[in-house]
Amino acid sequence: MTDVFGTSHKDVHEQVVFCADEQSGLRAIIAIHNTALGPALGGTRFYPYDSEQAALADVLNLAKGMSYKNALAGLDLGGGKAVIIGDPARDKSEPLLRAYGRFVESLGGRYITACDVGTYSEDMDIVARESRFVTGRTVANGGAGDSSILTAFGVFQGMRASAERVFGTPSLHGRRVGVEGVGKVGHRLVDLLREDGAEVVVCDVSERAVERVRQRHPEVDVVADARALVTADIDVFAPCALGGALDDDTVAELRAKIVCGAANNQLAHLGVEKQLEDRGILYAPDYVVNSGGVIQVADEIRGFDMERARSKAAQIYDTTLKIFEIAAEEGVPPAVAADRLAERRMSEVGRIRAIWLGR
Repeated sequence: MTDVFGTSHKDVHEQVVFCADEQSGLRAIIAIHNTALGPALGGTRFYPYDSEQAALADVLNLAKGMSYKNALAGLDLGGGKAVIIGDPARDKSEPLLRAYGRFVESLGGRYITACDVGTYSEDMDIVARESRFVTGRTVANGGAGDSSILTAFGVFQGMRASAERVFGTPSLHGRRVGVEGVGKVGHRLVDLLREDGAEVVVCDVSERAVERVRQRHPEVDVVADARALVTADIDVFAPCALGGALDDDTVAELRAKIVCGAANNQLAHLGVEKQLEDRGILYAPDYVVNSGGVIQVADEIRGFDMERARSKAAQIYDTTLKIFEIAAEEGVPPAVAADRLAERRMSEVGRIRAIWLGR
């Protein structure tokens, strides 16, 4: 059974809420990991989990990742996440989303939701009819719109920093980049890579997603599956599908010198970061480089401005370089350096909030 309370102070979640509405079919879990920096912000994933236990394990991991992501993005926000159990193509409905919104509202602002896998800005508009604590809404309704725009931009900045570290230049021109998953974020990343002159090879379980890329970029190569991509002659591997892309077998076969992608929780288990280090593969921590999306929706809280949000997302380049420098100085993998930096900010800034203000 998944340990909700965790085995160390870093893994303890402040609050986990199970939500159910029989008539609409809603089954959801909201996890709040840490609010030291502010209310927990994180998206809502709509996915057909095999079991409630699998859904719980996923939401706990994702919520913790959001705490670290928001901390290193420089946001005054904590980490949380939600999952709705079901097939979005079959089960999503207005009553279900509105029922979910009621549960978000019931938390009184401790959790602010947004889009994730299986949910879109239009869905957030519906959730917002029942809750004030929603971001990632459509532009027509005063929101930031599709957060994949700055997610892809941020990953590209992290990839530029990785290239600077490995190849001595922040340009991807002439480099061969393998993108696993060309959905909401992946296809935008391909656009940015092609604009920079990179050669691109892709794979996706969805032929429709692949065809969209082919139509925009006929010159892009396509391989059958993730294993074919991992074993291809590429300089950079960009996991942009679901988590767990980097396991023992993948790392052993990987030919790329850099791993930098948009997927959350890319490391299948603890120790993979050391295996990458031992093989001389530079890993750009996922929650650092994919934070452009949360930066985009967080900006919506005070009145969205794309240029302001884009400028902040551009700082992912400098943050990624700083993590690589700390890793080298302390003799640890970048994933460990990133964790330490995030934990330091949560501890130091969170302590200041203990100062009594007299109200």
